[in-house]
Amino acid sequence: MPLNRRKFLGRTAATSAGAALAAAAATVPAEARGQERPPRRYAFTVMGTTDLHGNVLNWDYFTDAEFDDSAHNDVGLAKISTLVDQVRKEKGRRNTLLIDAGDTIQGTQLSYYYARVDPITGANGPVHPMAQAMNAIGYDAAALGNHEFNYGIPVLRKFEEQCDFPLLGANALDAKTLRPAFPPYWMTRLRTPFGRDVKVAVLGLTNPGIAIWDKVNVQGKMTFPGLEEQAAKWVPRLRSMGADVVIVSAHSGTSGTSSYGDQVPHVENAAALVAEQVAGIDAILVGHAHLEIPESRVVNKETGREVVLSEPLKWGQRLTLFDFELEWERGRWQVASVSAKVLNSSTAEEDPRIVRLLGDEHEKVVGYVNQVIGTCSEAMAATEAPYKDAPIVDFINHVQSETVKAALAGTEYAALPVLSQASCFSRTAAIPAGEVTIRQVAGLYPFENTLEARVLTGAQLKDYLEFSARYYVQTPAGGDVDPAKLTNASGTPDYNYDAVGGLTYEIDIAKAPGSRIAGLSFDGKPIDEKAQFVLAVNNYRASGGGNFPHVATAKQVWANSEEIRNTIIAWVQAKGTIDVSRFGTVDWKLTRDGAPVF
Repeated sequence: MPLNRRKFLGRTAATSAGAALAAAAATVPAEARGQERPPRRYAFTVMGTTDLHGNVLNWDYFTDAEFDDSAHNDVGLAKISTLVDQVRKEKGRRNTLLIDAGDTIQGTQLSYYYARVDPITGANGPVHPMAQAMNAIGYDAAALGNHEFNYGIPVLRKFEEQCDFPLLGANALDAKTLRPAFPPYWMTRLRTPFGRDVKVAVLGLTNPGIAIWDKVNVQGKMTFPGLEEQAAKWVPRLRSMGADVVIVSAHSGTSGTSSYGDQVPHVENAAALVAEQVAGIDAILVGHAHLEIPESRVVNKETGREVVLSEPLKWGQRLTLFDFELEWERGRWQVASVSAKVLNSSTAEEDPRIVRLLGDEHEKVVGYVNQVIGTCSEAMAATEAPYKDAPIVDFINHVQSETVKAALAGTEYAALPVLSQASCFSRTAAIPAGEVTIRQVAGLYPFENTLEARVLTGAQLKDYLEFSARYYVQTPAGGDVDPAKLTNASGTPDYNYDAVGGLTYEIDIAKAPGSRIAGLSFDGKPIDEKAQFVLAVNNYRASGGGNFPHVATAKQVWANSEEIRNTIIAWVQAKGTIDVSRFGTVDWKLTRDGAPVF
């Protein structure tokens, strides 16, 4: 057939138009054609530790053996390192972060050695073992804990200098300028497969109790406002800086309580309050309370969104994992879900890389703590000290009383009777008969407390003892008593139960707290409520720690900067022999309706 030009052009135009329509249809988004486009999703994991307290290896320097407790937990960064490597291998190194919630450089003889015996602040001083280990493992950031300040600001600053990661403290302010004395936050970008990075911010908050617990080190230099106040200041800033995810690392427990009463107008354990009151937080790594909280959820009052909290167990016994799921919505990454869990260090072998890295430091400290410094006339143990007047606690009180008496000689307070308070800090503490080493004496006093002398009246001392006696569970007369169920009433830790040496008294546990002290006597006579006494007391208690009555406001007549642990060690070295018969007397006992419990 002859070609019809008009029909040809018409068919060509129609074909071209159809092709154009098809091409246009191909460029229309899938959702406009009735098909949903798969959402862009990205997942990452934030690992967290807290309250490491100088534990690098699974070793107890006080027993000179591998660490073990009743639950057979293991401790240390060498174990944590293995868990971290496993998570990074599973998730991908780029999809993980590692942070800490504070209390890093105090707690073991290893950390003590490099703060006091061979200090990192010395000329050509060593690198702190905790800095070495945490750098090698690859920490990204750590919040400041209150125990970071125990050895003074110069040691803390040197440790900070040695770390390859920032130490965060948004509420640790310079006392003069009221500006942050440490970096408030750390921010990073995580690369995603979609070309859109996720911006993650970590805000660090520390404990306001530092102001009283380490008053001698920080007064006039730093101030510590409340966690809620500073979080409310910084979280909106981080969001305005483009943070897609905001994590808080808080050295503060979740209970909403304080152990220092109204000494400081801020809550000690404020992590849950921060979650509840400050909008814009996705997760909080919790520290300070030495509890295991795999996952807790708190609803924010303003947004109605859940904030996920997790606290791994102390000393490197657990590793928290926060798993984040994000979706790309409205031009930015949105947190779709957060979950948390903990991994148990006991399931992991020690990382040989960390063991090798700190082998020399470990052996040096083992040699130091095993030095013989004297002898003991008979064995002493703390096993029953929480509920019986044990010579091992009497020994602490004996040394403290002698030290204060010597210090007050020749002063206007020399004629006042000297009493002393002490706690059972470790139920595993023991001193054998025969040769005594540094580690055995140091094991009596695992904290870096110093000694003070305060003046209290007889009436105030009775109040003090009544408060201390809250430690016991109210137990009616008659029937057997299980010592395992007798102590730690309402969660009171052993270190917040004080025995006062120099007085005799009974604690009637059949009665309600507040009316338990009976037969309170001094020098064989009922105590005179108006009489004045000097109490040898540790700086933690004297500054309000534990919220004991009267002592924090009592007149201070003497104080020194030497750790009580070192005072006891020096006493043994000077005397040569611990003669238990000189102080090992039964001055207090538990009763029920006047009848002895034991």
